[in-house]
Amino acid sequence: MTTDLATVFPDEVVTTSHLRFVELPLGAGKAALITLDNGHDHTKPNTLGPATLLGLEKAIDAAYAEPGVVAVAVTGKPFILAAGADLKGMALVTERAQAVALGQLGHRVFGKLANGPVPTFALINGMALGGGLELGLHCTYRTVSNAAQGIALPEVFLGLVPGWGGAWLLPNLIGADNAVTVIVENALNQNRMLRGPQVGKLGIADVAFDGADFIERSLHWAAQVLRGDVSVDRPEVDRSADAWDAAVARGRAAADGRLHGATPAPYRALDLVAAARTVSREEGFAAEDDALGDLIMGDDLRSGVYAFDLTQRRAKRPAGAPDKSLARPVTKVGIVGAGLMASQLALLFVRRLEVPVVLTDLDAARVEKGVGWVHAEIDKLAARGRLSPDARNKLTALVTGSTDKTVFADADFVIEAVFEELKVKQQVFADLEAVVSPNCVLATNTSSLSVTEMASKLRHPERVVGFHFFNPVAVLPLVEVVRAGATDDATLATALSVGKTLKKSCVLVKDAPAFVVNRVLTRFIGEITRAADEGTPLEVADNALAPLGLPMTPFVLLQLVGPAVALHVAETLHDAYPDRFPVSENLRRLVAAGKPGIWSWNEHGKPYLDDATAALFEQGSTVLTADEVRERALAAVAEEIRIMLDEGVVAEAQDIDLCMLLGAGWPFHLGGITPYLDRSGVAERATGRRFLPPGIASVVRA
Repeated sequence: MTTDLATVFPDEVVTTSHLRFVELPLGAGKAALITLDNGHDHTKPNTLGPATLLGLEKAIDAAYAEPGVVAVAVTGKPFILAAGADLKGMALVTERAQAVALGQLGHRVFGKLANGPVPTFALINGMALGGGLELGLHCTYRTVSNAAQGIALPEVFLGLVPGWGGAWLLPNLIGADNAVTVIVENALNQNRMLRGPQVGKLGIADVAFDGADFIERSLHWAAQVLRGDVSVDRPEVDRSADAWDAAVARGRAAADGRLHGATPAPYRALDLVAAARTVSREEGFAAEDDALGDLIMGDDLRSGVYAFDLTQRRAKRPAGAPDKSLARPVTKVGIVGAGLMASQLALLFVRRLEVPVVLTDLDAARVEKGVGWVHAEIDKLAARGRLSPDARNKLTALVTGSTDKTVFADADFVIEAVFEELKVKQQVFADLEAVVSPNCVLATNTSSLSVTEMASKLRHPERVVGFHFFNPVAVLPLVEVVRAGATDDATLATALSVGKTLKKSCVLVKDAPAFVVNRVLTRFIGEITRAADEGTPLEVADNALAPLGLPMTPFVLLQLVGPAVALHVAETLHDAYPDRFPVSENLRRLVAAGKPGIWSWNEHGKPYLDDATAALFEQGSTVLTADEVRERALAAVAEEIRIMLDEGVVAEAQDIDLCMLLGAGWPFHLGGITPYLDRSGVAERATGRRFLPPGIASVVRA
C-alpha cells in the first residue's frame, strides 16, 4: 500500500532530505544533520508527501549507519521546517486503506527519530505546521528559533486530527490542558499560530535561541547535552484523571460553542487526547491511523482542503485581474471621513504602506478625534512590543488630518468612508475631482450602493473603484474590489496592488447591489427573519442553522452589524430585487426604537428577549420547525448564488466561497458555502444542478 501512495500523489512537490555529517563543538563527536528542502524559496514551503517521507526514511537510516555518529539533527531550509502533509494529494485519496496507510507511513518514518540508536534533535528554525511539528515531537530534544513563526497543529481547522503522533505525544509532553489549547482551541480560533518564544514557554521546545546563527547555537547546545554539561529538565505533567478530564471537557465546550457538533474533527482529536493519558504509544498511534482513515474519507476534510487552496492560491491571484504592471505607485493616501471605520482604514494604510495618510471631515473636532484614535492605537502597538520606538514615531508623524480637501492634491489614492447615502457620496467625489491629480484613484468603501452611479456625474468616472472592507478591518482579510461600469484597467490594477500591500485578499466583483458577502448574508438572514415574522419562535429561527457550525447565529450577526446597517442593505436589495428581498417591519421597528439588536444578554452571556423588545415584535401564526427554517434559508441562498453567477457578479462559484470564508468567517469544513449546498442536496433541489463538479470539495471513491 505504501507503493500505491506514490500513485495517489502524482504531482507531489518532493522535499529532499539532504544529509551531511558535521563535527560537533566541544569535541562531542560527529552528528548527522538532515536538512529538508524542496528546492523552492520561502513562498513555497516544504511539505510531506509519501515520496518525501520515504526519502526522509532513507536519510535517517543512512545517518544511523554512519560509523561514529553520536546524534542526528533535523532542520529545514531558511525560515521553514515543514508545512505539514501534502494536502493537495490527500484530497485525491479514494480508498480508506490508502488513508490509513498514509498515517502508518508517517508514524513509521517519524518513529525512527524516536527509537534510534542515538539521541535525535529537531532544530525548529521556522514554520512547523502539522506533520512538520510532529516530526519534531518524535525527536529526543527540540530547539526553536525565537524568530520562528507559524508553528501549530492546525489539522482540526482543516477537518483532520494530528495524525502522525501529535495527538498522543503533545499531551504527554506538555499536559492535557496545554495540548487542548494547541490542538483544538487555537485551531478553532481562526487557526491561531504560535511563535518561537511561545513554543519554548509551553515546553514544546527545550530551549529557544535568537539570531541568524540559530543552527550553530543549536548544535553547540546539542554538544553540551551529549557531554552532560546541560541537563534537560521538563516540568512534570499532571496525569491525574481530574486534570485530564477537565482539560478535555474544556475543549469539548469550546468546540460545542463554535461548531455545535457540525463537524467531527475536533471531537475525534479530543477523544485521542483523552485516551493519551492511559494508552500506550502504539495504541495511541493506531487510534490516530484509524481517525485519519475516517476523516480523510469524509467530505468535511475535502471541503477544508478546497477552502485552504482558495485562501492560499486563488486569493493571491484574483480571477479577472488586469495586468499588474498597469498599477501606479501610491505615495500618499487620503481618507474622507474620520469616524471609526475611516480611522481603522487609516491605521491599516499607514502600517502597511508606510506613506503619509491624511483624514478629512466636516469639522476640526471630528478630525482631531479620528487622528487621535489612530495615534492611540499606534501607541498601544508600541506598548505591546509590536513597534519599535522609531517605528512608532514614524507612523505617528505620517497620520494627519484636515477639514480642507485640498490636502488631497498630491494623493495617489483617496478612499471615502462617509455616510452610506448615494447623493452624499456623489458630492464627495465631485469635491475630490476638483482637487486631486489626474491619475489619483478614487475609491469607495460602500457596502451596497452602486459604484457606477456614484461615479456617473464625474468627468473621469474611469478612476473610481469599489474597495469594500469588512469590519473589524484589522481582522477580516477580504476586500471586495468592485469594477464599476467605467473603471479602467489601471485603476483596477492599482486597487488590487494596494490591497495586496495591505495584506488583504482581494476578490474582483461586478458592480451589483451589495456585491457578494452582504448579498448572500442578507438573503440568508432575510429568510430567518421572515420565518420569525410569520410566527416561528425567535429562538427556533435563530438556532435553525446550528448544524452548519457557523461562527454566530443570524440574530447575533445582526447585532454585530447593527440593525440600522442591516436595514439599509436590505432596503437597497429590496429596491433592486423586491421579490427576493422583503424588508421586515419588525426590523424597521427595532431600528426606530434604537435597539442594538434582538437579544439582550444575561450575566452568564446567554441571550434572552427582554420585554421591551418583545413588545416591538408582531408575528403571524405560521410556525416552522428548525429543519424547515434551515431548508428554506439554504434553498434561498442557493437560488441567490445561482443568480449571482448567471449575472457574472464573480467569475466562478469559488469566488463566492472565498468571499464567505474571508469576509464572513464561515468555517473551512463548509468549504465556504457551495460545497455544503452541493453535498446536502440543496443545490440540486433549489436550482436543478450542482455548483461544483463531483470530486471538488467532495470525496470520489474508487
